[in-house]
Amino acid sequence: MEQAKQLPPILEGYLQLADAVMITDDKHIILDVNKEYVDTTGYKKTEVIGQQAGFFKSYLTPANTYVSLNEALQAKQPWKGVLINKKKCGDLWHSSLTITPMKYENTFYYIGIFRELEQLKEGVYIPENEKAGTERELLRVLAISCEIRDPGIEDHLLNVQHLTEQLIISFQKKHSSRFPSAYLYQIIHASILHDIGKAGIPEGILYKPGSLAEYERKIIEMHPLMGEDMLSKISTGLHNDFIKSLEVAENIIKYHHERWDGTGYPYGLKGEEIPFEARVVAIVDVYDALISRRSYKDSWPKEKAIEYIIDQKGKHFDPELVDAFMEMF
Repeated sequence: MEQAKQLPPILEGYLQLADAVMITDDKHIILDVNKEYVDTTGYKKTEVIGQQAGFFKSYLTPANTYVSLNEALQAKQPWKGVLINKKKCGDLWHSSLTITPMKYENTFYYIGIFRELEQLKEGVYIPENEKAGTERELLRVLAISCEIRDPGIEDHLLNVQHLTEQLIISFQKKHSSRFPSAYLYQIIHASILHDIGKAGIPEGILYKPGSLAEYERKIIEMHPLMGEDMLSKISTGLHNDFIKSLEVAENIIKYHHERWDGTGYPYGLKGEEIPFEARVVAIVDVYDALISRRSYKDSWPKEKAIEYIIDQKGKHFDPELVDAFMEMF
């Protein structure tokens, strides 16, 4: 943390505004924040003063937003846009931000005024966390309903969804311009549906202790196509903004057992022929399955499971995603 300059008294009045306010120096080191900023983000003043202004990034803001922001600040011009940051508790914070450069005694300071979009009146802004929460809950209920025979499956489905979110955030730190944030949200929400096709597999095969016969293995390997068919029937006639993830969900369901080297199923796709969303879920699904107890196996220690993921880099899994996965630990 760098030593912060003193805030000029002439700028202190901005801290009295009703919106969240952050004031930085010419190096974008935080000099002060107001009470609304503290109340909104959960960070104490002592935790943010002296930090770089972007310390609470979520890595879900589109990269071109930061490009335009940096260009404006370098030119000492005002800037406004929407950012997705993280509160101290981990919740996402969607805010409309206006940054205004102010020159005082030959030094530039930057006044950042945040307006939390979730707090605007309905009709002006539909809260992203409400939309995302509703979509996530709908897909969770759908996934669990399809797996109702196994009451313990909910933990696995939620673990996969949580690990998917962690992996995407880790991947975005190095590849922030590759994918739009809306698409990444869809991957996170839809990941919980990855195994709905197993609802069509006979219980005697699905929960069989010990190894499977060859014909039983072939039946198991049909579950991605069964899942695709189930999703198609469920989604018929749905034209709702909350169901936009279903196209991404279809790719996850159908392709999450494909392998980077082309030896997976059901189609034997190879490398980037496999949709990105399926490559993400492939890693976290295998990892959580390894560290979980099943009727046919004991759980693995996390260290052993991580070693397996590393060993399968470029074989089963996308090498870039394995690198991002390792950054999570």
